[in-house]
Amino acid sequence: MNNPAQSVVVEEMPEHRSLWGDVWAQFRTHKGAVVGAVVFLFIVFVVVVGPYIHTLDPQYLDIRNKNLSPSWAHPMGTDNLGRDTFAQLMAGGRVSLLVGVVAMLLSLFVGAAIGVMAGFFKKLDGPLMRLTDLFLALPLLPLLLVIIMLFRDSLRSVFGPETGIFILIVFVIGITSWMQTARIVRGDVLTLKEQEFVIAARSIGAPSRRIITRHILPNVLSPIMVSATLGIANAIITESALSFLGLGFPSDFPTWGRLLYDGANFMQLTPARVIWPGLAISLTVLSVNYMGDGLRDALDPRIRGR
Repeated sequence: MNNPAQSVVVEEMPEHRSLWGDVWAQFRTHKGAVVGAVVFLFIVFVVVVGPYIHTLDPQYLDIRNKNLSPSWAHPMGTDNLGRDTFAQLMAGGRVSLLVGVVAMLLSLFVGAAIGVMAGFFKKLDGPLMRLTDLFLALPLLPLLLVIIMLFRDSLRSVFGPETGIFILIVFVIGITSWMQTARIVRGDVLTLKEQEFVIAARSIGAPSRRIITRHILPNVLSPIMVSATLGIANAIITESALSFLGLGFPSDFPTWGRLLYDGANFMQLTPARVIWPGLAISLTVLSVNYMGDGLRDALDPRIRGR
């Protein structure tokens, strides 16, 4: 018989933990981020799937049923031309969210590229950072207004009234909102390029392009992802401000900002026309900001795993 004292004690193997598993575990502990994610996904679901359930045409005119209060047929009432407010809100949400995502991707691409080049190449650091400071010093809203006034008609004539103004607004928002991302990425790259694995890659003669793509970029994804969430909120607010000033999409192409602009003159008669798009903008921006806060904490190695 075997002596119990001689029995081998088998230790339990530690549970395998992955980076994204830890990130998700930390993200779930941030209640505001979880609620924000649920609200944002619900808004996306409504604006994407809602038109297949509530099938009224957002541009259908029904003068006999103008300025109606909420009912089963029109859950959010109608406007002064008899158009269904809920259908317009969903159509405007698709445009506003699309503008936010595309403009965010453009700003992230420009900001990450400038930040990586400024942090990795010492000769480019000074000129690129001075360019960043120049853009930060510009008054953005007047600059946006001037650019739109100069190029709106020419782009409309080339691409059409809807596609032309979409390209212009996305380009203008994206090209004027990359500076914070560039500064954050540059700071991380300055730290990373002094790490042992980057020095080792240099010592074996790896080209700069390979070092950036294989070692630098994967390690700066965290600040880029946080900037992505905040960039969507910033782009939606900017587009709404431009549309509210009457310089965004045409009146027959609804966005949340355009709905606010059109409903401002009827606030005393039908205040819901302003409340619903304003509430949609507020909830979307607030939920995205909470998601960004939770993602920032989850991607911080000093907080993750506590």
